[in-house]
Amino acid sequence: MSDTQLEIGTKWLATAGLRPTRQRLTLASLLVGDGHHRHVTAESLFEAAKGGGESVSLATVYNTLRAFCDAGLLQEVTVDGSRSYFDTNTHDHPHFFWEDDARLSDAPSDQLVIAQLPDAPDGAEIASVDVIIRLRKKA
Repeated sequence: MSDTQLEIGTKWLATAGLRPTRQRLTLASLLVGDGHHRHVTAESLFEAAKGGGESVSLATVYNTLRAFCDAGLLQEVTVDGSRSYFDTNTHDHPHFFWEDDARLSDAPSDQLVIAQLPDAPDGAEIASVDVIIRLRKKA
């Protein structure tokens, strides 16, 4: 991991007031060190860390991703009951889920128009709206 990646990861953690432990810094640098947004699963981030020679357990990756979400650094996108992706772009935006290769990518926000949402039931308010557009290759 380059010094630049570590510096970017350190600054990212600092924006949320998170202490830069070795594990957090390793994962932060993998997530944002190149300055690009990405969508990862805990497993894919674990494999990237392991592939880079870093010693971190899968449980630590899960716990760290949860801490990053709680701090507002990541957005969790659940595509079904058993698979979550973590997005470094925390602004509201839709996603494409590519079913053929279980990949998540950003969809163009400027092309999405939601004309009206249903009223929330009494005693509730709408916290957020997640838009996931599922895609598969044409036969």
